[in-house]
Amino acid sequence: MSAPMRHVSRCCQRRISSCLRVSGNSESKTRVLSAFSTYFDTKKTVLGIETSCDDTGAAVVDNRGRVLGEALNSQVKVHVEAGGILPPVARNLHVESIAGVVQEALDRASMTVHDVDAVAVTVEPGLALCLKVGLDHAKSVVRHSGKPLIPIHHMQAHALMARMSDRVDFPFLVLLISGGHCLLAVAKDVADFVLLGESLDDAPGEAFDKIARQLNLKNLPQFSSVSGGVAIETLAREGNPKAFDLPLMLTQIRTCDFSFSGLKSQAKRFIAREEERQGVSREDILPNVADICASFQYGVLKHLARRVQRSLLFCELHGLLPKHKKTLVVSGGVGSNQFIRSGLQKVCDMYSTQLVCPPPRLCTDNGVMIAWNGMEKLLSGQDFSAAHPEAVDFQPKCPIGEDISSAVRDASIKLPPLKLL
Repeated sequence: MSAPMRHVSRCCQRRISSCLRVSGNSESKTRVLSAFSTYFDTKKTVLGIETSCDDTGAAVVDNRGRVLGEALNSQVKVHVEAGGILPPVARNLHVESIAGVVQEALDRASMTVHDVDAVAVTVEPGLALCLKVGLDHAKSVVRHSGKPLIPIHHMQAHALMARMSDRVDFPFLVLLISGGHCLLAVAKDVADFVLLGESLDDAPGEAFDKIARQLNLKNLPQFSSVSGGVAIETLAREGNPKAFDLPLMLTQIRTCDFSFSGLKSQAKRFIAREEERQGVSREDILPNVADICASFQYGVLKHLARRVQRSLLFCELHGLLPKHKKTLVVSGGVGSNQFIRSGLQKVCDMYSTQLVCPPPRLCTDNGVMIAWNGMEKLLSGQDFSAAHPEAVDFQPKCPIGEDISSAVRDASIKLPPLKLL
């Protein structure tokens, strides 16, 4: 099987099988297979545009999973200094940089918009003001080039990112953990997902950022322009994750839903007590900051790991994953945290599951994942050329797929002990 053929969706596989059934003799079947092989072996390229939150990204990828050109303008430093993401500020920064970012990606690919086969753009979910910037620019590009427009679901794009470089067959389990999202879902096909659970309040990346802010980590020169999650992970390497015992969230609720607000609040109260006990002002850095970071990071891991553990047991109970080749894909910005990856690997080892993570630089928001999701949709056989681009709109809130979290709750799966350290 050729490299791009392994990315073919089940929908397209069924279409091929159907053609083979009606094609008659072996000579006809050979012609059908040759036609499909030629289609998938022909080089195709997609331009992807991402502006769902605080990164302006664009990339060109081909159907063999190669990144031909990429550009990214990160707003992290601006938002760290502001103490959080302000949608109007993010929108204005997207407006200032999007044309240049898209052109840079095309230039690095030595292509123009007329050379690509389609333009993919994030339209859901995300910050409304930011999504609009990307969609408006994408519409301008397709009006100018006549190329089809492929709307992309941001979370599905994160989930499928691993398939660009790794052999990940459908169906597989995905844990998406970022600054804006936290969910567990089963990816059944390119655009067919079922949701097992999601955060009831905060996202883990948001919790990391707020605890980093409470600890004044941006006052340290090495962390002045990085996200709170990166700062905590870096300091945690020097700390003891068992120095302080933070509570495990939702222990009495047997679901795959998440909650980080309680963990965040407990950590904030603990930091305030430590500052008072040690006589440290609220603008200074606690002497035992590394232990606090390590303990908080461990608290996040424990909560994530127990939910993943239940999801694997639920999928086994309901036959949602293959018996002999189960895969967990972990993506999103927090998915680049090596301590969390290491802990989730232990869970996967316990349940004979393969853990696949995109490269850390592709875990955060980027144009590559949007372009690749567009390519997956293009290879699925869906015809986007007939869809009128002006009819495409953005949706700030949109589920990743069918919600079956109530079935997880009804299963009431009790978890065996789990050793992470």
